[in-house]
Amino acid sequence: MEKNKFFKLTVVILSSLMLNLGSSLVYAGNQQYEVLKQDTLLLLSQSVADTIPKVSSFENKAEENKWLLDMDSQLSKFLIDKSERETLLKTIHYEATRAGLDPLLVLGLIQVESGFKKYAVSSVGAKGYMQVMPFWVDTIGDGKQNLFYLRTNLRYGCVILRHYLDIEKGNLFMALGRYNGSRGQAKYPNKVLEASNQFKKGR
Repeated sequence: MEKNKFFKLTVVILSSLMLNLGSSLVYAGNQQYEVLKQDTLLLLSQSVADTIPKVSSFENKAEENKWLLDMDSQLSKFLIDKSERETLLKTIHYEATRAGLDPLLVLGLIQVESGFKKYAVSSVGAKGYMQVMPFWVDTIGDGKQNLFYLRTNLRYGCVILRHYLDIEKGNLFMALGRYNGSRGQAKYPNKVLEASNQFKKGR
């Protein structure tokens, strides 16, 4: 009898763990490999070159302080460490701005993709905050870059989303679908836009 109770309890615990893991990765990225034209390949390769930023992505210090304060209060429910939150927020703002993306959109995408888990790995192998597929490192990188490294992950993620936006002629709905591998389906883009809007409301 005791063994039977122990077995049932174990099943319940494992089922709960699997459910929680699945729910956190259910929208994780699955960008599809595609053969790129030489000029596109060169442009993307230049875009992901991992250089240290030389300038701030904020117009002034006051704007930076306000944005960090507004976003920090919302990000605190995902990340406990304040220093980690500030570094992440500054990097998101820089990489999104560099790629011509709305930083709030990138925040929403990260929330849906990984729940702000730096070392998240999906069932298809997508990695990090922005759930970047590893084939991109070989395709447009040097084959050695670490997708768990903060700036590398965000650099790749933002460049890839920008690439998909260009392909879709600015259609954000379709670009987000490409990013997630669910092109044409509303569930994922709507989730990202909903999460992004929540960050906007918190400003």
